[in-house]
Amino acid sequence: MGSTLGVAVVGFGWMGRVHTQAYARVPHHFPDLSVRPELIAVADEVPGRAEEAAAQYGFATAARDWREIAADPRVQAVSVAAPNFLHREIGVAMAEAGKHLWIEKPVGLTADDARAVAGAVAKTGVQGTVGFNYRNAPAVAAARELIAAGEIGTVTHVRIRLFSDYAAHPEGALTWRYERERGGSGVLGDLASHGVDLARFLLGEIASLTADTAVFLPERARPTGATAGHTRSTGGELGPVENEDYVSCLLRFASGARGVLEACRVSVGEQNNYGFEIHGTKGAVSWDFRRMGELGVSRGTSFQDQPVSTLYVGPGHGEYAAFQPGSANSMGYDDLKVIEAHNFLRSIAEGTPYGATLEDAVHSATALDAMARSAEHGTWVSPGN
Repeated sequence: MGSTLGVAVVGFGWMGRVHTQAYARVPHHFPDLSVRPELIAVADEVPGRAEEAAAQYGFATAARDWREIAADPRVQAVSVAAPNFLHREIGVAMAEAGKHLWIEKPVGLTADDARAVAGAVAKTGVQGTVGFNYRNAPAVAAARELIAAGEIGTVTHVRIRLFSDYAAHPEGALTWRYERERGGSGVLGDLASHGVDLARFLLGEIASLTADTAVFLPERARPTGATAGHTRSTGGELGPVENEDYVSCLLRFASGARGVLEACRVSVGEQNNYGFEIHGTKGAVSWDFRRMGELGVSRGTSFQDQPVSTLYVGPGHGEYAAFQPGSANSMGYDDLKVIEAHNFLRSIAEGTPYGATLEDAVHSATALDAMARSAEHGTWVSPGN
């Protein structure tokens, strides 16, 4: 590798750790990358958390205030893994300070927030990458290639699911995730944002949609201390859950294809049940995140009673070769974030965007806002209106 690039991480919960570990692993998997990340600073408002991160991972500086990172000339690129309500303020400030930006989805609480960050990135000329990691799975890349090559004919319909139980326990703490002002649109921003990105990545733009939402656990206990991830809390004062536990959405694509997107954070018995089934006039492809290296494929000329085979992705599919030498060797979630880190650093090195960008975040957020409007009014909505 060539020159070093000073990087910082803002927000050191689980996702901040994932970003940090991805930076550390990039040189191992992508040795030809022309820049090497150097861990300069970490910031987290929870007392002691940044110092612990610095000691464990080797950051040169620890701080409680992210503004110290914005002012630090040693820092050239920043990961933003803070809560959603801080995305806009931090993202805009970092871009205006000339820092390249790797920011977690959904990039704020609304499409206006995402547009503000995207606008700051465009105005200052820094690179911006967004944490839509599922598109980085080699099987998803293989599915996209099959669809683009016409292997399943013209796409007719798709079903995208994102079911999880991370919020299913009634003792789950009432953290920022469940508050409208700090967490935004609940499961829409947390999971459905990934679903929208997968839909666009695989099938193109969404022309219109109609959605329904629900809250199934209306009250939770307020936490009595600092939280990270999905903390449980008992004995605290009960407060209302202000945003959505569940969304179902019908989609109409600009291509004429139809779709169903469904997401839930309180699905008892479901752990990261994420995936899709895409049907075309000649075949189908399907993917389950829990079997990340497998792609179900049906193609041929039978149409009726046509079998489905399992494609085990390998070198030649996406970035698989950077991790494993042969098909059916397993990859994991963190590997997808290493790919994301590589795309971010490559964007900086070459001055050209790679991977998901702030514009992708704007498109996703616009669709989420449209879902919320549709659920409120019970109508079909165009994301562009």
